[in-house]
Formats: sequence, structure tokens, C-alpha cells
Amino acid sequence: MLSTILNWFKPSPPIKRLPQEKIQDLYPRLRWRVLESTFVGYAVFYLVRNNFPVVAKEFAQDLQYSQEQIGNILATTAISYGIGKFLMGALSDRSNPRVFMSVGLVFTALCNIAFGASSNYETHLLLWAINGLFQGMGWPPCGRSLGHWFSAEERGQKFAIWNIAHNVGGGLVGLIAAASASHFGWRNAFYIPAGISIVTAIYLYLRLYDTPQSVGLPPIEEYNSKTPLEGQSEEDRERELSFKEIILDSVLLNKYVWVFALANFFVYIVRYSLTDWGPSYLKFAKGASLEKGGLSTFIYEFAGIGSTLLVGWFSDKVGGKRGMVSLLCILPILAALYGLLFVPQGHLWIDLTLFGVVGFFIYPPVMLLGVAGLDFTSKKAVGTAAGFIGLFGYLGRTTLSKAVGWMTSQEGFRWEYSIYLILFSAVASILLLSFTWKWKPR
Repeated sequence: MLSTILNWFKPSPPIKRLPQEKIQDLYPRLRWRVLESTFVGYAVFYLVRNNFPVVAKEFAQDLQYSQEQIGNILATTAISYGIGKFLMGALSDRSNPRVFMSVGLVFTALCNIAFGASSNYETHLLLWAINGLFQGMGWPPCGRSLGHWFSAEERGQKFAIWNIAHNVGGGLVGLIAAASASHFGWRNAFYIPAGISIVTAIYLYLRLYDTPQSVGLPPIEEYNSKTPLEGQSEEDRERELSFKEIILDSVLLNKYVWVFALANFFVYIVRYSLTDWGPSYLKFAKGASLEKGGLSTFIYEFAGIGSTLLVGWFSDKVGGKRGMVSLLCILPILAALYGLLFVPQGHLWIDLTLFGVVGFFIYPPVMLLGVAGLDFTSKKAVGTAAGFIGLFGYLGRTTLSKAVGWMTSQEGFRWEYSIYLILFSAVASILLLSFTWKWKPR
């Protein structure tokens, strides 16, 4: 039984190469299909991960949880997601993304259903931590798929298109969770996204493919060059790496991955500050309603769509200098965060505009740091590299959740204090990214 399950997860083996005329017809269509299905799948992962912050205030009031307990739940899922992203990344590099991603969506849906049905703090803490682990089955198989179907010269543009899934999923969850809670109670902010997740898992299983070779196509490097590659044989180039080669050689001993990971720690504090705590900040500090708090998440997420496309294209045009471009994006964020400190209550539209400015500029670095991990390691280890960089990002998110949760329990706390923490993190990310100014893909 166990061997059958393990075989189900194994990467699809290469099959006999198709005739050249079929390759030219099939390759563009399947590249689009992989991009589209991973886009939809990853967007739905957000519906069953970021739904909790949207209803955190109503959830806490109904169950009489303190803001520190809410912070603990957010911190627990952040660290478990970071660990899950790294561990699941290593597993995904030796798995079929079609199976791996579909199973992850089903498991995270089940966690949401159980979470919505519970009224116990310890149970909620455990379930959201488990949910975080299963959420780690989202990004790595997407990275593996895109790494095999798109070459280094086009990754900035194609990953930028795919990365909009963050914004679509992150924006829709604000609307879906808020509407579900407003009309049917906060528990349905978990049940309804879970149902969508299960339907999407079936769609992914029917729609997604593994590597080009698994459907009789040449590797992407050969397809883009239009001529057979010299040097290593295709068998050597395309062999699946051992866990030692993936984890140790390609990631833990890779100085480039370490620098991007450390920068990601602070970038993620900025990124999640206005999704995890933004709705609560507006409700408590600015008197916003539940639906206006959810609207802030929608604005924040969707503001990053245009900039991600533009910056992804620009990073390819400057030779793949992902670190340099990321640094430039952080600078306007400093001004927007500083502006939030001085907007008086009753001017919510200004707050929402500033949320949009941060969202516009934060998502390009979030995308580019993941692409940088692929640029500086093997495409056979992209899930692990991205997972390692993501682990540091979610350590940053954990630090944010614990810090803000602790601050809210202190006498004399003002919500403006949380903005100072985010400003510090933005400055720290700029300092680290300055070391990557001239780095280009290998």
C-alpha cells in the first residue's frame, strides 16, 4: 500500500520523443497549460491560508480570544508554513507536481473545515499549524513546473505573470472570507474556501503535467535554442538529483541562496504586515468596518498585479539583476509606511491608497527573490531553494506575528507602534539587497 502511494508521487518518466512537427505544435500549448493550471492552483491555496486574518476580529470576539492568542495562531502557522515550504520543497523536487499540488490542496481544505468546526484555542493552534505545513505543498511544485517549462532568459516575465496568482488569491480571499462571514458567520469563512479548494484539486489533477520529457518533448533549453545542446548528455542534464545534491550542494552550501533568504526575512515582514495585521489596524486604529477591512486586503493584493508584470520584464532586460530591482522597489514603501503614521481617523481612503502603494511595490521583490533562487541553483532543486528562501520569509512573518501580538498585550500600546517595526524591516531589507546589486543568473 505504502509503495503504491509513493509510486503515485514519483516524477513522470521520460517517454519517446515526438516527431518535430508535433513538438512545434504541442510545446507552446502545454507551456500555457502549465502556467495557467499552476496559476489557478496557487491562487486557491491563498483562499485557505489568508482567510483567517480577514475574520480575526470577529473570530476573537465570538470565542473571547485575546489579540495575543490571535498573534500566536498567526505566528504558529507562519513558522509551520516556512518549515513546510522547505521540507515539502525537497520532496516536491522528487515528485510529480500534478499529484503533489492536488493532494496539498485537499489536505489544507480538510484543515480549514476542522478549524471552522472547532471552538477550542489549543485545537485552533494545532490545526492552523498543520494547515501551514500542507500549505508548503503549493509553491514548490509550481517552481518545479515553471523551471522545467521556461528558460532562464524568460523567467522574469513568465514568473511575473504566474506571480499574479498571489494577488488574485490574496485579493479574492479578502472578499470571499469577509462576505462569507458577514452573511453566514465566521465559520463559513473557512468552509466555503475549503469547498473551492477541493474542486480546484480535482481540476489540477486533470490539467497539470510534469516535465516536457514526460510527454515526449525536448527539455526547455533545447527547445528554445532550436538545436541539440552540447556538453552533458540529456540523460545527465535531466536526471533527478539525490536529496544530498538537492539540499546540501544546491542550497545549504550556496552563498547566493543564503543572502536572498536573509533579505527575504525582512521583505516578508513588510509583505505580511498589511495582510495579517492590516485589517485589524484599520478596525482598531481607524474605526473601519469588517467589510472595509476586507477591502484593504483586496486593494493591497491587486495593486501588485501591474507592477509585478512590469518589474519581471524589466529584471530580464537588465540581465536578471533581481536583487538590484528588488532594492529599488523597497524605497517607495518606506514613504508609504511613514505616511500611514500621519493619516487621521476619518480619512480611510488615504489609508487604503497607501495600502495600495505598499502592495504595488512589495510584490515584485516577493516574486523576484523566489526567481533568484532558481537563477542561482539547479532547476532540479528549485523547490528546495525556493522553500529555503521561503522558510526565512516565514520566520520573518512569525517574528512579526509574535512581536505585534506581544505589543498588543502591553499597557499603553498604540497600533502605530507596529508601523515602526515594519519601517525597520524595510530598511534592513535594503541593506541586505545592496550586496546583490550586480548579481546576475549563472
